[in-house]
Amino acid sequence: MVIKFGTSGWRAVIADKFTFANVRKASLGIAGYVKAHHSSKKTPPLVVIGHDTRFNSREFATAAAKILAANGVKVLLTDRDTPTPVISYQVINKKADGAINITASHNPPEYNGLKFSPYHGGPASPEVTAEIEKRAAAIKKDIPEPAVSDLKYPIEVFDPRPEYFARIRNLVDLETIRKAKPKVVVDVMHGTGRGYLDRILKECGCDVEVLNDNLDVLFGGHPPEPAKDNIGKMLSEVKKRKARLGLGVDGDADRFGIVDESGRFYTPDEVIALLFKHLIETRPRLPKVARTHSTTTLIDRIAAKYGIEVVETPIGFKYIGEVLQTGKCIIGGEESGGLSIANHVPEKDGILACLLVAEMVASGGKKLSEIMDSIYKEFGRSYPGKINIKLDDAHKARLLNMLAKHRLKDVAGMKVVKMAAVDGYKYTLEGSNWLLVRPSGTEPLIRFHFEGSTAANNKKLAAYCHKLIKAVESPVAKATPPEED
Repeated sequence: MVIKFGTSGWRAVIADKFTFANVRKASLGIAGYVKAHHSSKKTPPLVVIGHDTRFNSREFATAAAKILAANGVKVLLTDRDTPTPVISYQVINKKADGAINITASHNPPEYNGLKFSPYHGGPASPEVTAEIEKRAAAIKKDIPEPAVSDLKYPIEVFDPRPEYFARIRNLVDLETIRKAKPKVVVDVMHGTGRGYLDRILKECGCDVEVLNDNLDVLFGGHPPEPAKDNIGKMLSEVKKRKARLGLGVDGDADRFGIVDESGRFYTPDEVIALLFKHLIETRPRLPKVARTHSTTTLIDRIAAKYGIEVVETPIGFKYIGEVLQTGKCIIGGEESGGLSIANHVPEKDGILACLLVAEMVASGGKKLSEIMDSIYKEFGRSYPGKINIKLDDAHKARLLNMLAKHRLKDVAGMKVVKMAAVDGYKYTLEGSNWLLVRPSGTEPLIRFHFEGSTAANNKKLAAYCHKLIKAVESPVAKATPPEED
């Protein structure tokens, strides 16, 4: 079994490739990495370990802790399932060498995963994960579970909440939320966010209805991702209770889902743009904003007004995190529902995102829909879209090979202005339209990201994505793009 880290760690199906034997192997690779890069000779390396609410996640986390402790690494193990951003913050707070997080984030319930974050608390770079992969690959035999007597250091169990809550108080204007006391519906999706997002809002005096705060390893029958199709109850409850907001987080609470007072779901693109402008108006001005190249160019139009540089990165929050670590970036975000801000962790934080939205709505006395409308009125509206299509490895390769061989001049009737072969193929089109075609790094999927300057262009781009799939599913020997049929 080859352990391969994708954009957010190593993920696999439980009991197939995600097994205790493989978790121990990956953990031993990480132990070797942190010992090799630990700078002090007087103290042993320290690693924080946490986990989500998936089947056997606590047991997998304990197995990883034992391997590290048996191999000369001190371990701080969270006392319960813990959000990814909380684990990330504790790496920085405890001055640890890194963290192991047993989570598959928003993936379907049959998956689990192992994520490593180095000393800065953000996602590991490809160079770091490549070294861990190499160390794990060198282990040829199964590793037995260490006995307690084999541990060089006792595993210390700790509660990470108090220090994270203190951090949030420094980042979010909770007093403004406390004065407004908005009625809020919170969906924690059977995940780690329970007792975090809802607790903070309740402490601010908000009228909070919490959904899905019971543990369920099947996550109610759908992936624990706060996408529109998965949060039907929150949409209806916001309207039923006449709440000001619906706030949701995914299974490990690093992604967010936002609903306004009318029950309308806001895309992550919209939320990032909203908070970008809010932070410009309420925080010290910084010279940069970061977004992945699958994220809306509405951010660029806002940045242009205020003279802020837009840093466009490849897919993966690790690249956003690198920009945030410079201390010059006001906010970094990606269309898949992740963001963080200056002076916080270089990792996605869905709890923080939700609280900043609550602060924004509470501070101006306007409805979220009114704030969004004002941004569209000033900067123009964009129509982003995303389509995920299941495709096996052979057809994925065929599609990418087709795009590599045939340089497209037009896409959906729009002229190609620029093409970049990064994380797949991105086509910048005339009139502020664009299309990105990229394979998933963890699932048998092709992902299409696109943005139309009008609703009509959005539909044209969506239709073109399906035409590309038909081209590679055709029985003809050589697939060609739609324009060349």
